[in-house]
Amino acid sequence: MDTTRFILIVALSLVILLLWEAWQRDYGQPPVAEERKPETAADAQPVDVPRLPPDEAGTPVPTKTEPGRNGEKLITVNTDVFRLQIDRQGGSIVHAELLHYPVSLDKPDEPVSLLDTSPQKTHIVQGGLLGDMEAPTHTSRFTSTADEYSLLPGQDTLEVALDWAEPGPISVRKIYRLRKGSYLIDVRHELSNKGNGPWSGMAYGQLQRTGVYQGLARTVYTYTGAVISSVEKRYEKIAFDDIREKKLDRKITDGWAAMIEHYFLSAIIPGNSAEDYHYYTLYLDQGSSAQGSERFVIGATTPPQSVAPGARAVFDYRFYLGPKLQDELKTIAPGLDLTVDYGALWFIAKPLFWCLKKFHAIAGNWGWAIVLVTLMLKILFYHLSAAGYRSMANMRRIQPRLLALRDRYKNDRARLNQAMMEIYKQEKINPLGGCFPILIQIPVFIALYWVLLESVELRQAEFIGWINDLSGPDPYFVLPVVMGITMFVQQKLNPAPMDPVQEKVMMTLPVVFTVFFAFFPSGLVLYWVVNNILSIAQQWLIMRNLERAGLKT
Repeated sequence: MDTTRFILIVALSLVILLLWEAWQRDYGQPPVAEERKPETAADAQPVDVPRLPPDEAGTPVPTKTEPGRNGEKLITVNTDVFRLQIDRQGGSIVHAELLHYPVSLDKPDEPVSLLDTSPQKTHIVQGGLLGDMEAPTHTSRFTSTADEYSLLPGQDTLEVALDWAEPGPISVRKIYRLRKGSYLIDVRHELSNKGNGPWSGMAYGQLQRTGVYQGLARTVYTYTGAVISSVEKRYEKIAFDDIREKKLDRKITDGWAAMIEHYFLSAIIPGNSAEDYHYYTLYLDQGSSAQGSERFVIGATTPPQSVAPGARAVFDYRFYLGPKLQDELKTIAPGLDLTVDYGALWFIAKPLFWCLKKFHAIAGNWGWAIVLVTLMLKILFYHLSAAGYRSMANMRRIQPRLLALRDRYKNDRARLNQAMMEIYKQEKINPLGGCFPILIQIPVFIALYWVLLESVELRQAEFIGWINDLSGPDPYFVLPVVMGITMFVQQKLNPAPMDPVQEKVMMTLPVVFTVFFAFFPSGLVLYWVVNNILSIAQQWLIMRNLERAGLKT
């Protein structure tokens, strides 16, 4: 197999990869749910409230529920990074805006809504208590002393307290604690037992959302779904289809659970990583064909506690609601930074991102950081690439002899290949030597693709002039066209294919790749353009030196 054929196979493989990504975007949505037997109503608990694990307690007392919000005003919470809304019905966080992350460059004053209750996109955070007697779940009504809470200048923390005091032996206060500059929210349930007997139970926190948001623009395909972490497996995906088919029921120490989407995540994290938390999933089918009728839940319950009469107990856990900031996530819980999913080539992607950060600290611009990383890679692989380019130069030198052989043995393929191998042996040329530069680039290219796709730090990052978002396509297609031109120039520097059909196919590749790269992140196209320009310069210099030296290897 000659170099040209190898290049053709690699190029077609990349095209197939792009077509697969496009298919996933258009048709890779979760299938319509099959008819499922409804949950048995052994008690009066709503279907989206988790049950006590059978080995922890007996049948819980049914929980009183109230309909809807009854038109009550939501509690608004403002910090320097959040605008939250809490529903008194359940004390759930039903809306969360990330103030530092605009929806798009065209809407700089409209922040991303990670949590919401709209039919198109439902994603909420819930929690409550489960016990051997009545306790507040996320369906119970809470009261609050204010309708709005704000983190004031000079304050580092803000607490929002909600009270549940139904007639009975226990009272509960649910407290959200937020910090300045942090997307981490502490949740604390303070239970006081005023009865004559002990109370036994636990707290739970859960994330509930619809599946992949139908009708919303998705320019790229990335994983959207649940994730769970344990010491044995730090990053384990649980797709919506898996939740639909089978319930998760597992005890985990030092773990966490999350719902992730492109650039952002919501996660529930134990308050004490040394304790066993019980992790579960729930599938909620509202029996309607309307969009958003399916709901998926992942959550965890704290270890059980027994509260003596007159005593008080505290149950706590944490929620993270925000962007996938790797440096911050790794300090919150082991493996939480793995939600920035770089795929199978993570061992290349992580060092690339580390280098990008260092160059960004120097240049102050992510685009120039990509340019510097590309230059670094070219220097790192200079000698290996040079060997490949020398092989190409020598292949070009013997090209007239190979073409003469093709004309002589055009009807005898076996004799043609034998004669060509004899020339390669005489000239000490490896016909596959020119493949090395391409082999080097492919894994780096794919790893950098995922870095640019997954790293929220590069979301809406500017470069120069018209390129105001390196994570999105070039709006005027300048970089893809330049990339196509550089591919064409490289082809002219390489030896022409022996097969006329291959030559015609190779000539179309710059056009094909220009079209495909028009929809790639402009940061990735920038890397490819700079890499091509540096490769052309290196190849031209090597060819000129070989010509001056009489084209001897």
